Amino acid sequence: MNIRKTLLLCALGGAFIVGAAWLAPDLLSFASLKHHQQALSEAIAAHPLLSVALGFAVYVGVTALSIPGAAALTLLIGALFPLWLAVVLVSFASTLGATLAMLASRYLLRDWVQRRFARQMQTVNRGMARDGARYLFALRLMPLFPFFLVNLLAGLTRLGVVRYWWVSQLAMLPATIVFVNAGRELGNVASLHDILSPGMAIAFTLLGLLPLATRRLLSRFTSSAH
Repeated sequence: MNIRKTLLLCALGGAFIVGAAWLAPDLLSFASLKHHQQALSEAIAAHPLLSVALGFAVYVGVTALSIPGAAALTLLIGALFPLWLAVVLVSFASTLGATLAMLASRYLLRDWVQRRFARQMQTVNRGMARDGARYLFALRLMPLFPFFLVNLLAGLTRLGVVRYWWVSQLAMLPATIVFVNAGRELGNVASLHDILSPGMAIAFTLLGLLPLATRRLLSRFTSSAH
């Protein structure tokens, strides 16, 4: 490993340590985020553009460094911003974070990923050889591996960055919309009575149906590809 890669790897490791230390274990829990919702809403109203930029940067950092809490952060963004803006923010931030993680795997962590996830890499190589970018689309819809691991393993494939970006963004969009909408409904909960509202019922129904819908879509997608 040359000096440039060594320095970049140290910078990446330092960013992860700082991020993990700054984000307390329960900071991105739903209870903690809900507690601070009112203060955050006031700050967004006072500084909307800055708030969007900070929210985007935090989300990119969380996903790029594989820090736990992306799901809770998605719910929070859904609760704080208008639906369309929250979907755009989360969609592009999650895809950018995933792409940065993939590039780190490809250019900095290749040897470590190959040693640590050799068995999973064999599965991905077979899928990519058979279906190409369609396999990444399938992994994003119905993940065989965790989100962070898909990013790392994709970095060791020959998939181009641009294709990786648009396939990831397209495949993750349905789940993004469902979770952002759920966060929007949760943000409106002020009492136990609100939990029984039609909006909450629809939001949680969509969350429950998401795995079934993606499984059905994936089966149709794979059958049409062969």
